[in-house]
Amino acid sequence: MEKILFLTGRLAQVSLKKVLANITPQTFSWEIKVIGLQVAGLMTADMIMRRLNSFNYDTFDKIIVPGRCRGDLKKLSFDLGIEVIRGPEEMKDIPKFFNKKSLSQDISAYDILVFAEIVDATELSVEQILKKATDFKSFGADVIDLGCLPETEFSHLEESIKILKENNFKVSVDSLKAEELIRGGNAGADYLFSLTPKNLWIADEVESIPILIPNEPSDEKSLFSSIEFLLERKKKFLADSILDPIPFGCLESLCRYKRLREKFPNIDILVGVGNITELIDTDTNGVNTFLLGLCSELNVAGILTTQVGDHARRVIKEIDVARKLMYAAREMQCLPKNLTDELLTVHEKNPFLDTKEEIEETAKEVKDPNFRIQISKNGLYVYNRDGLRSGKDPFTFYPKLQLENDSSHAFYMGVELARAEVAWRLGKRYSQDKGLSWGVAEEPRGEDFLTHCQPTIKTKFRNLKK
Repeated sequence: MEKILFLTGRLAQVSLKKVLANITPQTFSWEIKVIGLQVAGLMTADMIMRRLNSFNYDTFDKIIVPGRCRGDLKKLSFDLGIEVIRGPEEMKDIPKFFNKKSLSQDISAYDILVFAEIVDATELSVEQILKKATDFKSFGADVIDLGCLPETEFSHLEESIKILKENNFKVSVDSLKAEELIRGGNAGADYLFSLTPKNLWIADEVESIPILIPNEPSDEKSLFSSIEFLLERKKKFLADSILDPIPFGCLESLCRYKRLREKFPNIDILVGVGNITELIDTDTNGVNTFLLGLCSELNVAGILTTQVGDHARRVIKEIDVARKLMYAAREMQCLPKNLTDELLTVHEKNPFLDTKEEIEETAKEVKDPNFRIQISKNGLYVYNRDGLRSGKDPFTFYPKLQLENDSSHAFYMGVELARAEVAWRLGKRYSQDKGLSWGVAEEPRGEDFLTHCQPTIKTKFRNLKK
């Protein structure tokens, strides 16, 4: 059985022992060592190197240090001659950390292409188009769709396609005009939106892969006839039944996609989701996740999305994560749960790690003046050697903290208590000195564990339960 040494601080020792004792089944043996500091979150690689010199760790297979331990653990492992691993940031995530070894899955694979439309391409310069395409690709787009506007000349269409192709982008052109589609195809566009039976002849004029749509969304026969025509000619294509917005036929349009798949089990289907995400005043993340689940069941080949409305500013990234999640769930034949937490943007599955009683117990052991901030399902808590304060509104704490003559400290506590209140009200995790996590809704804050956190002018503030 593997033997593991856990390093921690004095204040977390009792809690860590309880967490490790409750891991079942016990697949490893363990021992805890306090290395002469009070708060585990202040541990560094240099400190570990100095303080383990007199301790016999040769009987252990590995050492696990707190998740917020700073420093180069690879170098520390080499110097000590034993593997040193950074554990989870939250101590109560240790059981999940160990289960992760057997349950973790690679969810980087996907089989749905993301077409991201630049809807105002005709009004942008070539440089602006390249910049927006670069941003879209960084979010996860596979194909950049150049949207053409009615009654608007796209004089730089060829130049735009050329610069995108030179920068290794896949490109599609979306236009109602046959002339623009021909121009786009001749310029090297990989795909053309959208061909009906009326302009299907364009498929013979250029090498671009056509995306087929019906004459009218309800005219399924017109789409079927285009599909059968290209199948006979053995030409590649994608077919789109058109997803209608709510409450203007969304359910019926979903049924059309189902009938399309049943009639043509092996063709490539594309679904445009902008009619849903852009036209509902709600957070787009859950909508996109659900839509990608349906698309995964339909085995669609492509998703067309826009990213126009301010509320839809992250849809490409949301779709990118959702397609990978749904692919993994389908391939493993499991529910889309416990595979990634990136799509949990507002609420979290286990936000309150500590109970009111546990926080009260910890607060009794604190002997220094530094403030610790924690949350439980009951509210916010601030404590130091002078006692424990609790409440639900950050403003109620101010008279109790005696910071009237310490503006920098008061500012710090104001920021941290505001974060704590947001986390408590929404059901998110709060960790002192660290910004809240918003999943796919925002780029994660960078954190370099090879450098040390900068202390405030007077002291360092750390969440005790690390």
